[in-house]
Amino acid sequence: MPILLTFDVEDWFQVENFKEYISYDSWPQRELRVEKNTYSLLDLLDETASRRADGKPVQATFFVLGWVAERCPVLVEEIARRGHEVASHGYWHQLCYEQSPADLREDLLRSKELLAEITGTEVVGYRAPSFSINDAVLQAIRDTGYLYDSSYNSYEGHGRYGSLTLPANQQCSDPLYTYPGPFYEIPVSNLHLGEKIVPWGGGGYFRLLPSLLHRAGVQRILRQHDSFTFYMHPWEIDPGQPRVKEANASFRFHHYINLRSARKKLVTLISAFSEQQFVSCEEFVKHKGNSDGRQTKFQVVRATSE
Repeated sequence: MPILLTFDVEDWFQVENFKEYISYDSWPQRELRVEKNTYSLLDLLDETASRRADGKPVQATFFVLGWVAERCPVLVEEIARRGHEVASHGYWHQLCYEQSPADLREDLLRSKELLAEITGTEVVGYRAPSFSINDAVLQAIRDTGYLYDSSYNSYEGHGRYGSLTLPANQQCSDPLYTYPGPFYEIPVSNLHLGEKIVPWGGGGYFRLLPSLLHRAGVQRILRQHDSFTFYMHPWEIDPGQPRVKEANASFRFHHYINLRSARKKLVTLISAFSEQQFVSCEEFVKHKGNSDGRQTKFQVVRATSE
């Protein structure tokens, strides 16, 4: 049962909750901490892999913001060199459904081509900032040459998360959606308790939940769906980052809660599931889908999910 560790490589001043207080023009003057924090994550993955009895690597997918890649190309090279997948997080970290079609296409292509130039390999995956996905955005991602997207979060309690028209024969809890092309959607994993969807995939929810409770939820998801997709940001293991004191209290709470314990919780999570495979999103798609380019076994009919 594979676990997909995914990291959205952006810095503390680029998060959506702080957009009202930090302008794009000020980014070059801000303290860049993403490089150090991402190297710390890479070392963490190497260390946990070295302790595995089966000797298998702990692979992850790093969705890298183009703005960061342009300033830290050696970091992007190092991610690939250590055996992880480099995928795109866009260039400017703008909500996709708020961009014009032309601007969105430019952002998708610019980040994709930049990362491919740095790594020397094709970039096949994308994740929208703040999970800002909808049907039109998904079509733009497909049209710009990506193989898969990982932007759908089924939790409806967050105002920014988007929604998708899912294949009619698949459920919102499925670990992989298959569209004609083929093209794939890897949703973030959430916990389904009857009719309720509880956010469980990562981020602030992971930092807030007690480790034992979170692991129990992950075990339930693995039993039900045979895989678990987790997400995190490099700034989440950085308790020393600058504070945006002018932000409102709820934004500050969500961003800063339990930063000091996040790194240890991630190590504990990986160690607790040492018998599972940790694979990249690209490898997951190739295994679960059909990598030879033919139509997959799913017959896809467009219908709106509830």
